Amino acid sequence: MANEELNKRVYVWQIKEQLDLQQITGNEESLNRWAIAPDINRPGLELSGYLESNDLKRVVILGSKEFLYMSKFDYDTQRSRFEIVTDSFTPCIICSGEFKQMDSLFDLARDKNFPVLRYEGPTYQLIVDLVSFLSEKLAPSDSIYGVMMNIYGKGIMITGKSGIGKSELALDLIDRGHMLVADDRVDVTRVHKNIICTAPKLLKRMLEIRGVGIVDVTRTFGANAYLNRCQLDFVIKLVKYDESMESDRLNPINETFNVLGLEVPMLVIPITEGKQLSVIIEAAVSSYLLTKLGFNSNEDFKNRYREELERKGGEKL
Repeated sequence: MANEELNKRVYVWQIKEQLDLQQITGNEESLNRWAIAPDINRPGLELSGYLESNDLKRVVILGSKEFLYMSKFDYDTQRSRFEIVTDSFTPCIICSGEFKQMDSLFDLARDKNFPVLRYEGPTYQLIVDLVSFLSEKLAPSDSIYGVMMNIYGKGIMITGKSGIGKSELALDLIDRGHMLVADDRVDVTRVHKNIICTAPKLLKRMLEIRGVGIVDVTRTFGANAYLNRCQLDFVIKLVKYDESMESDRLNPINETFNVLGLEVPMLVIPITEGKQLSVIIEAAVSSYLLTKLGFNSNEDFKNRYREELERKGGEKL
């Protein structure tokens, strides 16, 4: 994954199309420059002549403040200052609607075949739209083997060794009214402090069942059986039960699952033959939701048990 992250980039032509920008200078080839940082540069220091502050590979935004400041200088001074922010490391310059015509910038950009674009709206809206777009496109990503479901409105990833029955469980959960997001491979992307999960393009809507083959869940169960993407909230790990795993029944195995540097709560469920696993999963998700609301059935029961022992004069737990 590390090499893929280093190679992530967003081309200027993608930014132009996404934000519906007007191109002022530069030809089609100039739009093949790229950004590698999910952030922008308001070049106050650079425009003052400070050469060491240029943010590499960041899109430069010029608004009313930059226009008013640069208007104080003559053409040659303006051009020398703009030279700093039109170097080979800057993807492009976007002028908001508040930035007026400035010949020194446009002449320089034409001479260098450098892309200057215009956004008709206010600068703050440009920053919000651009940072959101770059954050999503440049966000860290990876793939995890498992099944991603939407259960009771929450994103639940079911993991476990191959052959343990994850896809068959997903089929049963779909039949009970829950939604599939991805089977077998889950593409995960970190956007700020959230993990967004999708299915690879080839596997969208598809569920592989041993002995049956590939099932298109939308054609088999209807459009409501599939969700294109969702946030990861909770992980359930299925493991085969054996006697060495015997533990306190009032203390389930709660762990965390690291996804792209974020710790996601995880419950380990030992499974045995003959149990209706889909009902167990629903109960686990319901318990997770109650815990998020401040209710913990295991702790409530232990408190009741402790009070009962104390009332009868028995030993404390």
